[in-house]
Amino acid sequence: MHTPDGFLHPWMAGAFLLIAGAVLAVAAMRARDSLTEYRVQLFAVVAAAVFAGQMLNWPIPGGTSAHFVGGAFAAIVLGPHLGALAVALVVAVQALVFGDGGALALGANIWNMAIVQAYVGYAVYVTLADRNELLAIVASGWIGITAAAASAGLQLGVSPGFTGEFLAVVAIMTGGHFILGIGEGVLTLAGVRLLDRAGVESEQLQPEGIRA
Repeated sequence: MHTPDGFLHPWMAGAFLLIAGAVLAVAAMRARDSLTEYRVQLFAVVAAAVFAGQMLNWPIPGGTSAHFVGGAFAAIVLGPHLGALAVALVVAVQALVFGDGGALALGANIWNMAIVQAYVGYAVYVTLADRNELLAIVASGWIGITAAAASAGLQLGVSPGFTGEFLAVVAIMTGGHFILGIGEGVLTLAGVRLLDRAGVESEQLQPEGIRA
C-alpha cells in the first residue's frame, strides 16, 4: 500500500504531511499520560512485528502494493493513539531508510496505513468485542485495511497520473484489499493471540497490558 513519489499532486503530498503530523501530535499527547516502562517495551515489540510484516509485499494494479499493514493489530494491543504512532514510525523508517514508499508521499502513506487503519480498525474492534472478540479482531484488521486502501485509492484517483481513471483506481485498490484483507484479519488475530500467550508466560509482557 506504499504510494511512491510522483503519483500524488504536490499540494496533496504537502497537505497530508501536515494533516498526518497534526493527528500524530495529538495522538502523542493523548498517549503520553499512559506511558510506562512496560508500554515502551511493548511499543518496541509491536513496531518490530509490524516492520517485519510490512517488508513482505507484492505489487497490485494502481501503482502501489499489498501487504500486511498492522494498524489494527497495533491499535488493539497498544490502544489507538500509541498504535498509530508505532505504525507511523515503521512507515517513516521504511520510506526514509529502505525506500519503500516515497519520501514526498510520506504524509499520505502515514495517513492511510497508520492513522486510518489504526483508528478505523480499533473502532471496529471496540464495537464488536463485547459480542465476539475473535470476530472483532479479525474484522478490525479486515475492515481497517480496506478503509486504508480506499483512502489510498481516492488519493491516487484524483492524481495527475490517473486522469479519467478515478473509479477504476478506487475500485482496484478497495476491492483488491477487501479480498486480501481477510489475510490481514487472520494475521491480526494471530499477532494478538501470540502476545496474549506471551503475556501469560513472560514476565516482560503481562496480560493486563494487552489491548490496554
